[in-house]
Amino acid sequence: MKIVATEGCHLIGKNGERWIDGMASWWSACHGYNHPHVREAVTAQLQRMPHVMFGGITHDPAERLASRLAEVAPDDLNHVFFSDSGSVAVEVAMKMAIGHWRRHDRPGRTRFLAFENAYHGDTTGAMSLCDPQRSMHARYSGAITQQFHVPLPRDETTETNLDRVLAEHSDSIAGVFVEPLVQGAGGMRFHDVNTLTRIRDACRRHDLLLIADEIATGFQRTGKMFAVDHTADLPSPVVPDILCLGKALTAGTMSMAVTIARSHVFDSFYSDDPGAALMHGPTFMANPL
Repeated sequence: MKIVATEGCHLIGKNGERWIDGMASWWSACHGYNHPHVREAVTAQLQRMPHVMFGGITHDPAERLASRLAEVAPDDLNHVFFSDSGSVAVEVAMKMAIGHWRRHDRPGRTRFLAFENAYHGDTTGAMSLCDPQRSMHARYSGAITQQFHVPLPRDETTETNLDRVLAEHSDSIAGVFVEPLVQGAGGMRFHDVNTLTRIRDACRRHDLLLIADEIATGFQRTGKMFAVDHTADLPSPVVPDILCLGKALTAGTMSMAVTIARSHVFDSFYSDDPGAALMHGPTFMANPL
């Protein structure tokens, strides 16, 4: 199906056909297509400065966006790292977690736990987090790093199983990845806030980082700014150590993503020693458009 234009919630074909895009371009066009406010802002920035590298220099659009993200993200999730796609945001989170534990003399923590039916992206590291049997990447099983995958802890039995795996492999696991409330590409599978709290509690018991992949659920897709915000009224809200965002971040206009870290993770890289820095610099990170 060839598309020649977009408008509002519609895809427009070469003969004028109009289709409603219920998927919003894989959940990214959160305000519809060609929204005048978004279009005018992009046009104005294009005329001013379409791109400049984000290494050793900065610019107002990136600073404004980082500041606004820090304002709306839970608790002290206020250290923003820009990248150019959701998959890369996940890769950055993996590097953050591994680097964090190396800073704390736990160099063996290089692997991750994710959940059955998980989907976290299409680059090699992100692929390893996807369900190795049920995802679109199953054909690459054995060719990429083998991570740990267990059922979501929806009840006491599955929670016990999660605890067992974490206890057995806590010396090698750096963090736990979860798509809060909704596993999107894995089949639109839903779970409740109690499942999230069980995951968070397990991470606390085993001193592991909790990494929330909200690339699909972020920016009001579940009715709140972020899916983890549905736990805000609980006695102990779930606040991930690292938060990955993308898709609707740019209202579907272009590829951009962020990985946001809490202060204790950020502090693992904050040093006068250049070797302690998080070495990751995509060419188009923090694109001002």
